[in-house]
Amino acid sequence: MVKSVKTTMDRLPIGRKEEYDMNMQEFRKKIEAQLEHPEWNIKYNQKEATLRIEDTVTNKGVTLSLRPLLAKWEREEYAGVDEAIRYVKVGLESMRQQVQLKGNESHIFPVIRAASFPEESKDGKKLVFHEHTAETRVYYALDLGQSYTLIDHSLLEQSDITSESLREMALFNLRSLPKSFKQQEVAGNTFYFMNAKDGYEASRILDPSLIEEMGKKVQGELGIAIPHQDALFFVDLINDTGYDVMAQTTLTFFGQGRVPVTALPFLMGDNGIEPVFIMAQKKPKGPSN
Repeated sequence: MVKSVKTTMDRLPIGRKEEYDMNMQEFRKKIEAQLEHPEWNIKYNQKEATLRIEDTVTNKGVTLSLRPLLAKWEREEYAGVDEAIRYVKVGLESMRQQVQLKGNESHIFPVIRAASFPEESKDGKKLVFHEHTAETRVYYALDLGQSYTLIDHSLLEQSDITSESLREMALFNLRSLPKSFKQQEVAGNTFYFMNAKDGYEASRILDPSLIEEMGKKVQGELGIAIPHQDALFFVDLINDTGYDVMAQTTLTFFGQGRVPVTALPFLMGDNGIEPVFIMAQKKPKGPSN
């Protein structure tokens, strides 16, 4: 799995609805050109509008859905298309790496996923995870540099590591990551956006020392949101507008993330963090990350 990306493509003309099929074909060819590789096979499913890119050495592959990518391109969201291309390239390359936990303990980190995230990998291996909240689970990843792989039970058995030891390693490594924030005020409510850009922003919700630090900093109620893997923000909730903006911002970010987690924000209570549904009374202008 890929952590971050950047490539470049020529812009496609925005076509009318009746020109959609032509645009899709042209778009597909441009994507395929970016993914040319002597040891990769590319198959196009016209009915589903997907590309299946498989490595002939590992017999593993990635399926790329073209419809949402074309929509992003027509909205001039070019970074999203670039990210998908990079995702395929780095993902296929990482599949060739021999993954082992022994000797790589310092590169193990927790990752937050939605409670509906699969419990098994695509090749049927049971992933290691722990329950977190009603909305989220904690999985574990071995960081490979430009990408990472989720840890399954077979990897634990090969390395003679228990799931509890894995959890302790991951949380210890998490606490060593930097914790820089961008701050923004909206109608008297202060938003603190994690500004790490390392792929583990949402994971920092598992650091109790950070939660305690933010709890001491706020004057009102502490709001927390992890809308997608690469986003975490805290809110010092002072008034009703703060709750509305937090809910709106969480939902907006949820729709923008490559690995969505939850569209519901959390509130800090006596029993820890709890997801909360906030019915917005109006549509205030939210902060930008």
